[in-house]
Amino acid sequence: MRIGRGVDDVLDAEPDAGRMVRTGALTRRRGAARGARDLEYAVVDVETTGLYPGEGARICEIAVVRVRGDGTLLREFTTLVDPGAPVTGQEFHGIGASDVIGAPKAAELVDVLRGLFSGAVLVGHKLDFEGRFLASELLPAGLPGGLPGLCTLLSLRSQLDLPRYSLPRACHTLSGHWPTGQHTALGDARACAQLLAELLANAPGTLRYTGPAPIELDSGEPDSAPLKPRTSYAATPSAVALRGHPERPPAAWPSRWRRLELDPHDCGGRFGPEQRAAAQRDAECRSAALEAAAASAAVATALAATSAARLAARRLRTVLG
Repeated sequence: MRIGRGVDDVLDAEPDAGRMVRTGALTRRRGAARGARDLEYAVVDVETTGLYPGEGARICEIAVVRVRGDGTLLREFTTLVDPGAPVTGQEFHGIGASDVIGAPKAAELVDVLRGLFSGAVLVGHKLDFEGRFLASELLPAGLPGGLPGLCTLLSLRSQLDLPRYSLPRACHTLSGHWPTGQHTALGDARACAQLLAELLANAPGTLRYTGPAPIELDSGEPDSAPLKPRTSYAATPSAVALRGHPERPPAAWPSRWRRLELDPHDCGGRFGPEQRAAAQRDAECRSAALEAAAASAAVATALAATSAARLAARRLRTVLG
């Protein structure tokens, strides 16, 4: 994944991600339907030839790490992708034109991605970025849209108070480990899967997923797509079998949890000091309103009980009198 200057403004002008992913959220509030640790997740990352699909940028590498909510690794998949266009951005992702020779086109990956996404919540660190490229290249090729999603960037901002929220900095701040394989699709997907597992394991209360339910998809494997991982070791069954978790067992995090979780809708964009303060004020107002509503309900319940008791007493006096 590559995020550069001005990306938020341009991405907001390309409203395609919502066609691919219906993003949910994590909450500590009681009453949400699904415990997040009870779900399965397909953590996806793409490397691209540019930032904006609307300006002709294309996927040149994709990876998916399928995990359970407890961090158990189920499957990894990665391949370079022939973008059918000049491979730019090599200074970021290290992929050159010769690397994608013989790699599949994005459209050839629809079947295997159906299998990886089936019954899972799609996850990405700034999921809108991945969602826009999947929508641009794979929806027209037959990959179903409207899949449930979860953005770890928005989840971290909502739940924890950190100085920086980029994937490598958040991983290092919280676990003490820098991710390996940065700016490779599999390396970043593994780091995001590790972050998700630790987020769910370290929460001070049960985290619940509030988004759409996972969708079972008719799926298969690609018939003849010539998959081309960046490394021969990546995504092999033996490699997965050696690790029960995406990178390592979830680490214990320092106590940086917010007392009041922020609304994820307030946590987009650059999330600078002014936006953080506004999101905090909004959380405090919501908390005060909920407390006032609960107090009002308690008073109403008490008054109703008192009225019922008085009515019963009058009826009893009538019967006895």
